[in-house]
Amino acid sequence: MVQYNDMLQALRDLRQRGYNMDFSLLPDCVYCASKSLRLKPEDFTVAETHRFESLDSSPDNNPVIYAISSNDGKNKGVLVDAYGTYAEEMTFEMAKRLNTDNF
Repeated sequence: MVQYNDMLQALRDLRQRGYNMDFSLLPDCVYCASKSLRLKPEDFTVAETHRFESLDSSPDNNPVIYAISSNDGKNKGVLVDAYGTYAEEMTFEMAKRLNTDNF
């Protein structure tokens, strides 16, 4: 997997590789507002995960970029999340799909 120096570099490269949609995290799915698309955990795969250290080194402020692909191959995008922010609001299936305990 590619190692990036910063988030902007990662986002730029992922966009060039076709991850053009912007997903947001809901408790039970990822959502792309521009396409009105909801992907439940069983509908997508996390192709790559990139975590970045914050300046204050607080584990709760470390952003994570997920490169997400729908299982049908028609939709690819990124989810940018602050590690730990939504952990209590996610369903077990979403947490498992995003593999949040491995950070």
